[in-house]
Amino acid sequence: MTVPPPPASAQARAETLRGLCGGAVHLPGDPGYDLARAPWNVQAATFPAAVAYPAFADEVAEVLRAAAAAGLAVAPQGTGHGAAPLQGRLGHAVLLRTGAFGELSIDEDRRIARVGAGVLWGDLVDAAGTVGLAGLHPSSPDVGVVGYSIGGGIGWYARRLGLQCNTMTAAEVVLADGTFVRATADSDAELFWGLRGSGMPLGVVTALEFQLYPVDSVVAGFLAWDWTRIERVLPSWAAWCAEAPDEATTSFRVLHVPPVPAVPPELRGRRLVVVDGAVLGPDGRAAEILAPLRALAPEFDTMARVPAAALARLHLEPEGPSPGYASSALLTGLPDAAVAAVLETAGPGSGNRLTVAELRQLGGALGRPDPDGGALASLDGQFLVLGLGLEDDPATWPGMREDAARMLAALVPWTTEREYLPMLDDPTDPRKAYPPEVYARLAALRRAVDPAGLFVGQHG
Repeated sequence: MTVPPPPASAQARAETLRGLCGGAVHLPGDPGYDLARAPWNVQAATFPAAVAYPAFADEVAEVLRAAAAAGLAVAPQGTGHGAAPLQGRLGHAVLLRTGAFGELSIDEDRRIARVGAGVLWGDLVDAAGTVGLAGLHPSSPDVGVVGYSIGGGIGWYARRLGLQCNTMTAAEVVLADGTFVRATADSDAELFWGLRGSGMPLGVVTALEFQLYPVDSVVAGFLAWDWTRIERVLPSWAAWCAEAPDEATTSFRVLHVPPVPAVPPELRGRRLVVVDGAVLGPDGRAAEILAPLRALAPEFDTMARVPAAALARLHLEPEGPSPGYASSALLTGLPDAAVAAVLETAGPGSGNRLTVAELRQLGGALGRPDPDGGALASLDGQFLVLGLGLEDDPATWPGMREDAARMLAALVPWTTEREYLPMLDDPTDPRKAYPPEVYARLAALRRAVDPAGLFVGQHG
């Protein structure tokens, strides 16, 4: 996709922002502009009218007011993992980067974390782990805590403890008019509801507080087979998922292992099928739960009790800016015909070029609406199917997109009516993520807090 630079008219209007944020505003043509606009996902190319790096809430407010006065929109962004849907949409917008909000504290007695909008999950996981606590973190330490949390958040304890967004206890936000609010269940409750799982740009979130859990260690790791064993392993895993207790959260991956130093030498460059995940509870109970999978004689078995903080790197996902493409769908189940569709589009002989073809186990607490939850109180589906491309060579990207689309198309008969927006890099209609009544409530909330439509949403 060719993305044009911002129009000259937008660049001229953006000049009014120069000098804000102590000078940390970058305009097209400035020496620091290209570095400032670059997201974590280097496959995404965005060319905003300006990039601003505020460090305090009052600086955020100044940027919002100046952008509105200049007739520019604003796109808040932390790490830029979800930058792809913004391509081609920022020519008349200010990209507001929140990386300078680095506050991180753990209230051990209350089991509450407080994080600024620039904090990454790897830092939070390590800090919580030192006091025997854990958050509902993602499969990569490089993901921003705030973006992941307000978008939903499917972690390694999700079937037992639910979505990360519903662990939030407070959010500090600068609204479109520059007003600072602290939203909780008792104050600005409607905004607090919307921030938990909508992912909508309802304001610039500068800090979050959320619940932690007394988990200092967990049985976790992976079981791996050569991918020629997929015809036996995938149906067995699907059947196991139907009976697995909520304490177990796993994923099934057809994985093209990269030849990089972070990967054990015996795995590098191979095609594998991998079941990885975590089981909460005592060792004996975990062994009982995992026994049917171990009966499939995996070539590699690393399932063991490990510090909870180690799970942030269980997936061996790339750290640091990397190219990435993700497309996904929620599935009602994995009957035999759906398993056959996966085998046909992602197994040996399929020609699939994806780095990862993945099925994430849902259900459990994820499928039960949280009575105190926010906009995303539950997920509709038993599995999430994910096509993921993580190749450096741009020449490979079109092929990976084609193969992701082919796999998802084959599974259409088993898709739900909903989508999970954080794992979609192609623009989509956000109404697909929520029941009609929930989306209507969110749309009304967005009109109330951003009546002029200042903010650019990831998916509209």
